[in-house]
Amino acid sequence: MSGFLWKATARNVNRALKEINAFEWEGDYRAETASRLKDLLEERMDEELEQYLGRGKHERRGKGDPKDYRNGSYPRHLLTEIGDLILRIRRSRKGFVSRVLEAYKRRSRSVDQLIMACFVLGMSTRKVSTALLSLLGERVSASTVSEVAKRLDHAVRRYHERKLEDGYRFLFFDGVVLKQRGAAKVQKKVILCIYGITWEGKREMIDFLLAASESQNAWEGFLRDLHDRGLEGKLCEMITTDGGNGLRNALEVVYPRIPRQHCWAHKARNVLDKVKKADQEKVKKDLQRISHAKNRRAATQAYWSFCQKYRKAYPGAVKSLESEIEDLLSFYQVKLSTKERQGLDSKEIQKAQMVLWRKIRTTNLIERAFREVKRRTRPMGVFGNRDSMERILYAVFFHYNSKGQEVPSFLFTQRA
Repeated sequence: MSGFLWKATARNVNRALKEINAFEWEGDYRAETASRLKDLLEERMDEELEQYLGRGKHERRGKGDPKDYRNGSYPRHLLTEIGDLILRIRRSRKGFVSRVLEAYKRRSRSVDQLIMACFVLGMSTRKVSTALLSLLGERVSASTVSEVAKRLDHAVRRYHERKLEDGYRFLFFDGVVLKQRGAAKVQKKVILCIYGITWEGKREMIDFLLAASESQNAWEGFLRDLHDRGLEGKLCEMITTDGGNGLRNALEVVYPRIPRQHCWAHKARNVLDKVKKADQEKVKKDLQRISHAKNRRAATQAYWSFCQKYRKAYPGAVKSLESEIEDLLSFYQVKLSTKERQGLDSKEIQKAQMVLWRKIRTTNLIERAFREVKRRTRPMGVFGNRDSMERILYAVFFHYNSKGQEVPSFLFTQRA
């Protein structure tokens, strides 16, 4: 899929098309450009036929040339982003086939991409045909639209069923809520997600699942599927989670040996919910003295100070922190590898270590990916249906993953 797909919106696909071409296809401009494109394609096919025959038009066949001859041409329609072109397809008596156009192809790839963009945004077959009529100047048939939609849905299925590599150093699990339009009202849908960082520092949204809830059964089914497809976690140093009981219990069943880190961002919100608004900023800073400490010993000291300071005024907040403190401080056991420490002095090692800890102690990487989903679908307000939701998530994550770069793991955290 090309980059324009991520800029398209249901309300202004026309604007998206203009962004692709950086040109307004109106009036004479469209006709002139279509004419030039037609001439160019036909010239290329003429050159291709000449090369195949070894001689130009009206030239005699030379020794060693193929025993084949021109056999006129036939008309063929090609739908492009600037309209329908009627091309003269060259042929020979022995069945020469031009490679300029794919065999039996009736529309350009960019038109398929436009159709995919419309489907990703939840438009119906009829609405896609109507939207593209104003863009292309030609109506796209319902069968064509359905064919492209099936290809997109097939790509989504392949994504969910593909074999997984087991080279992840860190895994992040979280459940994110999105809105879907129901029969009578807007419904909230839970998206179970897994994000991974390889030992080379490559970031990837590994998979997602639309679920009814974040129950243990939902998470366990998702985790077992990941495990069966190859994600056994043999090289994984740590799993960071949102702290939900369903996920925690499911991990005990499927990945019991991998150390777990409770997300500090989620826990901080839980603690602050039990604090008066006037005191929240002060309490937040004291929480950060724990999570941002330079080592586990300093973090433990900051934790005891926090409990002593707030136990009387906010017992609920302290109790919430106490119940998860071991999992909240798990990230301190992760150390830079020998390769990552190579060439760094002691200060640089400490700085790199702090950068690594800062990211693996939260599930913010997943939340950042979903901010991208919400940003790109904001004009829609809510998703039209489950298929629309699957398509958009797949499309955005496909694009998101394509930007992943292999960098040292202590540096990846400083990007985006």
